[in-house]
Amino acid sequence: MESTHHKSILITGGAGFIGSHLTRLFVIKYPDTRIVNLDKLTYAGNLENLKDIEKKDNYTFIKGDICDGDLLNKLFEQYAFDGVLHCAAESHVDRSITDPLAFVKTNVLGTATLLNVAKEYWKGHFEGKLFYHISTDEVYGTLGETGFFTEETPYDPRSPYSASKASSDHFVRAYYHTYGLPVIVSNCSNNYGPYHFPEKLIPLCINNIIHNKPLPIYGKGENVRDWLFVEDHVRAIDLIFHKGKAGETYNIGGHNEWKNIDIIRELCRQMDNKLGRAAGTSEKLITFVKDRAGHDLRYAIDPTKLSEELGWKPALQFEEGLARTIDWYLENGEWLNHVTSGNYQKYYEGMYGS
Repeated sequence: MESTHHKSILITGGAGFIGSHLTRLFVIKYPDTRIVNLDKLTYAGNLENLKDIEKKDNYTFIKGDICDGDLLNKLFEQYAFDGVLHCAAESHVDRSITDPLAFVKTNVLGTATLLNVAKEYWKGHFEGKLFYHISTDEVYGTLGETGFFTEETPYDPRSPYSASKASSDHFVRAYYHTYGLPVIVSNCSNNYGPYHFPEKLIPLCINNIIHNKPLPIYGKGENVRDWLFVEDHVRAIDLIFHKGKAGETYNIGGHNEWKNIDIIRELCRQMDNKLGRAAGTSEKLITFVKDRAGHDLRYAIDPTKLSEELGWKPALQFEEGLARTIDWYLENGEWLNHVTSGNYQKYYEGMYGS
């Protein structure tokens, strides 16, 4: 399949967890391509994630909101984007339960605004253009003890977060069918790795183990997730962006199904070893809490299409990826302290003004 070379790419949400890994990969791998990172820098967007590339000649950061159509129009005019990698999203299920309309605004209205600006700027001259939308397996709902999500699985979202992402997926496909806008959607399983904001399960528990705090586990910890190392995910995005087929959906999964309680026990085991603590010390911190409303039992992705069509497969198994993740957090205590205290905002002001 022929690869398309893009001269100017907009990455939205490029200071977030997945977005920062994706931005780093593209800035370093494609030095002749202009990479513009548009991020609103809400709580999970952190410019410290990108300190190693911020001075690269082909990289530009813009603070802004994907709901701001005027700003998007100006950026398309200024940088003549021929590609969009749309990562920006509110993504935490717990937050969506307490503030669902924030998810509707960013994930639905923001995506539709971005789609419309791309459509108008490209004005039907779609050859060599691509709008790539990065989504989640949570749009498919929940699985029983068997079976896998495929690209043909009907949508059945169960939380405000997954409902907002399902809606954004539908808008992306609608622009393909209605206007011919060249789009690709990928739906991924749970990501983990460096730079993950410590409200999500793995970084939260790493941080809490370091500080000897309780490890809150929903219900009995029986919920099953398919875990994907973030660097494997962005490698897949890179491959799909350059060699995937417009109008298609690709599922990206790690073939790494774990119950939450088993993940935390493995995390505790590795942390005790790395911190020089007696075996079983960290596991005593496990605390079971009331289950989350609408908590899906199991997610598992079948990435056969991606593997067979484009030759992708994950490079890391979970235990190895988890070890690398723990090492990163232990070696980057300053980053962890900053994101949990909000001090990274001072870094932004120092670099770019308020």
